[in-house]
Amino acid sequence: MHKETIDERRANRGATSQVLMGVLVIALGLLFLLDNLDIIHVRDALAFWPLIFIFAGVAKLLDTTTPNGYLLGLAGIGIGVTMILQRLGIIDFSWRAAWPLVLIAVGAMVVYRAMTGQRTARFGVVVLDDKDKMKDTAGVEAQSVDVTAVLGGFERRVHTQDFRGGEVTAVMGGCSLDMRGASMTGEAVLHVFAFWGGVTLKVPPDWTVVLQGTPIMGGFDEKTVTPPDNSKRLVVRGYAIMGGVEVRN
Repeated sequence: MHKETIDERRANRGATSQVLMGVLVIALGLLFLLDNLDIIHVRDALAFWPLIFIFAGVAKLLDTTTPNGYLLGLAGIGIGVTMILQRLGIIDFSWRAAWPLVLIAVGAMVVYRAMTGQRTARFGVVVLDDKDKMKDTAGVEAQSVDVTAVLGGFERRVHTQDFRGGEVTAVMGGCSLDMRGASMTGEAVLHVFAFWGGVTLKVPPDWTVVLQGTPIMGGFDEKTVTPPDNSKRLVVRGYAIMGGVEVRN
Protein backbone atom coordinates (compact mmCIF):
# COMPACT_ATOMS: atom_id res chain seq x y z
CA MET A 1 0.00 0.00 0.00
CA HIS A 2 1.28 3.45 -0.94
CA LYS A 3 2.22 5.52 2.11
CA GLU A 4 1.52 9.21 1.80
CA THR A 5 4.70 11.28 2.10
CA ILE A 6 5.05 14.50 4.09
CA ASP A 7 5.10 16.55 0.88
CA GLU A 8 1.94 14.84 -0.38
CA ARG A 9 0.16 15.43 2.93
CA ARG A 10 1.19 19.06 2.89
CA ALA A 11 0.03 19.46 -0.72
CA ASN A 12 -3.37 17.99 0.18
CA ARG A 13 -3.67 20.31 3.17
CA GLY A 14 -2.65 23.25 0.98
CA ALA A 15 -5.40 22.39 -1.49
CA THR A 16 -7.90 22.30 1.38
CA SER A 17 -6.81 25.72 2.59
CA GLN A 18 -7.12 27.11 -0.95
CA VAL A 19 -10.69 25.81 -1.09
CA LEU A 20 -11.33 27.51 2.25
CA MET A 21 -10.00 30.84 0.98
CA GLY A 22 -12.06 30.47 -2.20
CA VAL A 23 -15.20 29.96 -0.12
CA LEU A 24 -14.34 33.11 1.85
CA VAL A 25 -14.02 35.20 -1.31
CA ILE A 26 -17.31 33.80 -2.67
CA ALA A 27 -19.04 34.59 0.61
CA LEU A 28 -17.80 38.17 0.51
CA GLY A 29 -18.98 38.52 -3.07
CA LEU A 30 -22.44 37.20 -2.19
CA LEU A 31 -22.57 39.55 0.77
CA PHE A 32 -22.01 42.64 -1.35
CA LEU A 33 -24.36 41.32 -4.05
CA LEU A 34 -27.17 40.98 -1.51
CA ASP A 35 -26.40 44.49 -0.33
CA ASN A 36 -26.70 45.84 -3.89
CA LEU A 37 -30.08 44.10 -4.16
CA ASP A 38 -31.20 45.75 -0.89
CA ILE A 39 -31.79 42.35 0.70
CA ILE A 40 -29.38 42.90 3.57
CA HIS A 41 -27.30 45.78 4.87
CA VAL A 42 -23.58 45.14 4.65
CA ARG A 43 -22.98 47.48 7.58
CA ASP A 44 -24.60 44.90 9.83
CA ALA A 45 -22.70 42.02 8.30
CA LEU A 46 -19.35 43.83 8.49
CA ALA A 47 -19.64 43.70 12.26
CA PHE A 48 -18.37 40.15 11.81
CA TRP A 49 -15.19 41.20 10.00
CA PRO A 50 -13.06 39.39 12.66
CA LEU A 51 -14.01 36.22 10.77
CA ILE A 52 -10.99 37.00 8.61
CA PHE A 53 -8.75 36.18 11.60
CA ILE A 54 -10.42 32.78 11.86
CA PHE A 55 -10.04 32.04 8.15
CA ALA A 56 -6.40 33.18 8.21
CA GLY A 57 -5.73 31.05 11.29
CA VAL A 58 -7.24 27.95 9.71
CA ALA A 59 -5.29 28.56 6.50
CA LYS A 60 -2.07 28.81 8.51
CA LEU A 61 -2.82 25.59 10.40
CA LEU A 62 -3.37 23.78 7.10
CA ASP A 63 -0.16 25.11 5.57
CA THR A 64 2.43 24.67 8.30
CA THR A 65 4.51 21.93 9.89
CA THR A 66 6.31 24.02 12.53
CA PRO A 67 5.39 24.77 16.18
CA ASN A 68 5.47 28.52 15.47
CA GLY A 69 3.04 28.04 12.59
CA TYR A 70 0.60 26.05 14.69
CA LEU A 71 0.84 28.63 17.47
CA LEU A 72 0.10 31.51 15.11
CA GLY A 73 -2.80 29.64 13.52
CA LEU A 74 -4.39 28.93 16.89
CA ALA A 75 -3.78 32.53 17.99
CA GLY A 76 -5.54 33.86 14.90
CA ILE A 77 -8.55 31.62 15.49
CA GLY A 78 -8.64 32.58 19.16
CA ILE A 79 -8.55 36.32 18.39
CA GLY A 80 -11.29 36.03 15.80
CA VAL A 81 -13.58 33.96 18.03
CA THR A 82 -13.03 36.30 20.99
CA MET A 83 -13.84 39.43 18.97
CA ILE A 84 -17.01 37.91 17.51
CA LEU A 85 -18.24 36.76 20.92
CA GLN A 86 -17.61 40.26 22.22
CA ARG A 87 -19.61 41.82 19.38
CA LEU A 88 -22.47 39.41 20.08
CA GLY A 89 -22.46 40.46 23.73
CA ILE A 90 -21.70 36.94 24.94
CA ILE A 91 -18.49 37.90 26.70
CA ASP A 92 -17.08 41.15 28.08
CA PHE A 93 -13.59 41.54 26.66
CA SER A 94 -11.22 44.51 26.86
CA TRP A 95 -8.02 44.64 24.83
CA ARG A 96 -6.62 47.16 27.31
CA ALA A 97 -6.87 44.59 30.07
CA ALA A 98 -5.75 41.67 27.91
CA TRP A 99 -2.66 43.00 26.12
CA PRO A 100 -0.31 41.95 28.97
CA LEU A 101 -1.23 38.37 28.05
CA VAL A 102 0.66 38.91 24.80
CA LEU A 103 3.81 39.77 26.76
CA ILE A 104 3.32 36.69 28.93
CA ALA A 105 2.94 34.50 25.84
CA VAL A 106 6.09 35.93 24.23
CA GLY A 107 8.05 35.45 27.46
CA ALA A 108 6.82 31.87 27.75
CA MET A 109 7.96 31.18 24.18
CA VAL A 110 11.43 32.56 24.91
CA VAL A 111 11.71 30.42 28.06
CA TYR A 112 10.51 27.33 26.18
CA ARG A 113 13.04 27.82 23.40
CA ALA A 114 15.84 28.40 25.94
CA MET A 115 14.99 25.25 27.93
CA THR A 116 14.66 23.06 24.82
CA GLY A 117 17.91 24.30 23.32
CA GLN A 118 16.33 25.97 20.28
CA ARG A 119 17.72 29.20 18.88
CA THR A 120 15.60 32.12 19.95
CA ALA A 121 14.38 34.35 17.17
CA ARG A 122 15.89 37.78 17.26
CA PHE A 123 15.69 41.00 15.30
CA GLY A 124 18.52 41.88 12.94
CA VAL A 125 20.60 39.80 10.57
CA VAL A 126 21.36 36.12 11.07
CA VAL A 127 24.02 34.62 8.81
CA LEU A 128 23.60 30.97 7.87
CA ASP A 129 26.49 29.43 5.95
CA ASP A 130 28.63 26.33 5.75
CA LYS A 131 30.77 27.39 8.73
CA ASP A 132 27.90 28.46 10.96
CA LYS A 133 24.85 26.38 10.15
CA MET A 134 21.78 26.39 12.31
CA LYS A 135 21.23 23.13 14.13
CA ASP A 136 18.06 21.53 15.35
CA THR A 137 17.59 20.12 18.85
CA ALA A 138 19.32 16.89 17.82
CA GLY A 139 22.44 18.78 16.74
CA VAL A 140 21.92 18.00 13.05
CA GLU A 141 22.85 20.67 10.54
CA ALA A 142 19.74 22.22 8.98
CA GLN A 143 19.52 23.55 5.45
CA SER A 144 15.91 24.77 5.79
CA VAL A 145 14.63 28.01 7.30
CA ASP A 146 11.87 28.77 9.78
CA VAL A 147 11.43 32.55 10.07
CA THR A 148 8.54 34.28 11.86
CA ALA A 149 7.94 38.01 12.32
CA VAL A 150 4.97 39.25 14.35
CA LEU A 151 4.51 43.00 14.85
CA GLY A 152 8.11 43.57 13.86
CA GLY A 153 10.82 42.92 11.30
CA PHE A 154 13.19 40.03 10.67
CA GLU A 155 16.08 39.87 8.21
CA ARG A 156 18.11 36.76 7.50
CA ARG A 157 20.92 35.88 5.10
CA VAL A 158 21.22 32.27 3.96
CA HIS A 159 24.57 30.97 2.63
CA THR A 160 24.04 27.21 2.78
CA GLN A 161 24.97 25.38 -0.42
CA ASP A 162 22.24 22.76 0.08
CA PHE A 163 19.12 24.86 0.53
CA ARG A 164 15.98 22.74 0.99
CA GLY A 165 13.24 25.32 1.52
CA GLY A 166 11.32 26.01 4.68
CA GLU A 167 8.73 28.42 6.00
CA VAL A 168 8.54 32.22 6.24
CA THR A 169 5.72 33.96 8.14
CA ALA A 170 5.00 37.67 8.51
CA VAL A 171 2.00 38.80 10.58
CA MET A 172 1.62 42.58 10.78
CA GLY A 173 5.35 42.72 10.23
CA GLY A 174 8.02 42.07 7.63
CA CYS A 175 10.45 39.28 6.75
CA SER A 176 13.43 39.60 4.42
CA LEU A 177 15.28 36.46 3.35
CA ASP A 178 18.51 37.03 1.39
CA MET A 179 19.49 33.80 -0.36
CA ARG A 180 21.78 35.29 -3.01
CA GLY A 181 24.78 33.56 -1.46
CA ALA A 182 23.06 30.18 -1.27
CA SER A 183 22.75 27.29 -3.68
CA MET A 184 20.61 24.18 -4.08
CA THR A 185 20.41 20.89 -5.90
CA GLY A 186 17.27 20.34 -7.93
CA GLU A 187 14.17 21.87 -6.38
CA ALA A 188 13.28 23.45 -3.05
CA VAL A 189 9.87 24.53 -1.77
CA LEU A 190 9.45 27.61 0.38
CA HIS A 191 6.10 28.18 2.11
CA VAL A 192 5.23 31.82 2.79
CA PHE A 193 2.42 33.39 4.79
CA ALA A 194 1.92 37.17 4.82
CA PHE A 195 -1.03 38.50 6.83
CA TRP A 196 -1.12 42.30 7.00
CA GLY A 197 2.59 42.11 6.37
CA GLY A 198 5.24 41.61 3.73
CA VAL A 199 7.80 38.99 2.71
CA THR A 200 10.81 39.81 0.52
CA LEU A 201 12.88 36.99 -1.00
CA LYS A 202 16.21 37.69 -2.72
CA VAL A 203 17.40 34.77 -4.82
CA PRO A 204 20.51 34.04 -6.96
CA PRO A 205 20.23 34.77 -10.70
CA ASP A 206 20.65 31.07 -11.58
CA TRP A 207 17.46 30.05 -9.73
CA THR A 208 14.18 29.59 -11.54
CA VAL A 209 11.33 30.95 -9.42
CA VAL A 210 7.90 29.33 -9.65
CA LEU A 211 5.13 31.21 -7.86
CA GLN A 212 2.21 29.09 -6.70
CA GLY A 213 0.87 31.47 -4.08
CA THR A 214 -2.70 32.56 -3.43
CA PRO A 215 -3.25 36.31 -2.93
CA ILE A 216 -6.32 37.43 -0.96
CA MET A 217 -6.57 41.21 -1.20
CA GLY A 218 -2.79 41.08 -1.48
CA GLY A 219 -0.23 40.22 -4.10
CA PHE A 220 2.68 38.07 -5.27
CA ASP A 221 5.34 39.84 -7.34
CA GLU A 222 8.25 38.19 -9.14
CA LYS A 223 11.10 40.39 -10.45
CA THR A 224 13.88 37.96 -11.29
CA VAL A 225 16.01 37.59 -14.39
CA THR A 226 15.67 34.56 -16.63
CA PRO A 227 18.28 31.94 -15.62
CA PRO A 228 20.34 30.05 -18.23
CA ASP A 229 18.66 26.74 -17.34
CA ASN A 230 16.07 25.21 -15.02
CA SER A 231 18.44 23.04 -13.00
CA LYS A 232 17.66 24.97 -9.79
CA ARG A 233 14.02 25.67 -9.04
CA LEU A 234 12.57 27.53 -6.09
CA VAL A 235 8.84 26.93 -5.69
CA VAL A 236 7.15 29.60 -3.58
CA ARG A 237 3.78 28.56 -2.14
CA GLY A 238 1.46 30.07 0.42
CA TYR A 239 -0.78 33.07 1.00
CA ALA A 240 -0.65 36.84 0.91
CA ILE A 241 -3.71 38.03 2.86
CA MET A 242 -3.90 41.80 2.74
CA GLY A 243 -0.13 41.66 2.40
CA GLY A 244 2.53 41.12 -0.21
CA VAL A 245 5.25 38.68 -1.25
CA GLU A 246 8.06 39.86 -3.53
CA VAL A 247 10.77 37.70 -5.12
CA ARG A 248 13.72 39.41 -6.81
CA ASN A 249 17.43 39.14 -7.50
